[in-house]
Amino acid sequence: MSQDMHFDLVILGILVAFIVYSLLTRAVDRSLLTLPIIFMCLGYGLSEPLRNAAPPEILNEGKRLLAEVTLVLVLFSDASHVQFSQLKQSWRLPARMLLIGLPLSIALGMLVTWLISPEGGLAMALLTAAVLTPTDAALGQNVVTSANVPEKLSETINVESGLNDGLVLPFVLLGAILASAGMADANTGGLALKAVLQIVLGPLAGIATGWVVARLMDVAQARRLIAASAEGVVFLAASFAAYVLAGAIGGNGFIAAFVAGMIFGNSYKHNIRFVREFMEGAGLLLTMSSFLVFGALLLPDGLAHASIKTVVIAVMFLTVVRVGAIWLSLTGSGLKTSEKLFLGWFGPRGLASILFTLVIIDEFEFPNEAELLACVSMTVALSILVHGLSSTPLARWIGKR
Repeated sequence: MSQDMHFDLVILGILVAFIVYSLLTRAVDRSLLTLPIIFMCLGYGLSEPLRNAAPPEILNEGKRLLAEVTLVLVLFSDASHVQFSQLKQSWRLPARMLLIGLPLSIALGMLVTWLISPEGGLAMALLTAAVLTPTDAALGQNVVTSANVPEKLSETINVESGLNDGLVLPFVLLGAILASAGMADANTGGLALKAVLQIVLGPLAGIATGWVVARLMDVAQARRLIAASAEGVVFLAASFAAYVLAGAIGGNGFIAAFVAGMIFGNSYKHNIRFVREFMEGAGLLLTMSSFLVFGALLLPDGLAHASIKTVVIAVMFLTVVRVGAIWLSLTGSGLKTSEKLFLGWFGPRGLASILFTLVIIDEFEFPNEAELLACVSMTVALSILVHGLSSTPLARWIGKR
């Protein structure tokens, strides 16, 4: 069998898996299995056939492109759904977790990583903690959608996961730049200036893009110039316009996409349902592809470099780091102990950590890349399993409490 035919058969198998899963989505929702579990395991099983069928350069370019496209759309979409007007009614819990819990998670995670693996240095500890801080509500989707879970808890989880991936971006960027500055041929001054420009100019590009597109959309809606089928195209173009504009002026495109989504969602005066509808289709396909790529290309490499240290770091991030930081951030909030533990536990690591790792490793050169990959791979894989399998039982438990 020729290599081209081998590659075609592997791709055909992946497409068949997408079709079968889509046909059985409701049945899967009623089980303990989740999309990340299914496609991580499928990807891991296809790892060898995929590597044998495609040249390494094609796989590397493909996974980087997938990471960038998915991350831009996820950041823009998540931010666009966070309405400032609604947050006025229920902002306290998400604000505590984002403004207190997120920095505490990064600081505590950085300390834990440095104590367990001091040879990596503080910069790599910061990068590891930042990459492993954002949460992914999709891994515990049954918690967000379950009628058993009190609305204040499910809404808090949803808002936190929608915002923390964008808020943690400057920390990821700072960690990557500081870690790469330690390389012998790094231009420290140039990297520092680049970091400042990216963090400052990225939001400016996002604000401009989000506001202008929202105003144009409002005019088009008011005058009935736009067809419903074209609304998703505007969403897609706006998210990438912010990303490209930021890159053109020296800003960070991912920060720009996040800020643009937030400005767009709060400036657009008509129904924003088309963003949700677009992400339910195209976003689902990208999510399936991302977890499959994680299982096929990242997880095997991560396991190959895994050690006792990386396993301990992964377990600590899913337990002590996350639960401890959230517990402290919710002190004095009036929540019961069971509710604090519930919010602390459901901080699963998933898509954002995977995509940040793919982009950062490809864009920067820094020491101990293999250990970072192992830490992320172990943390995400464990999170996919334990949070996915525990979401339904714990949703019922908190409902009874």
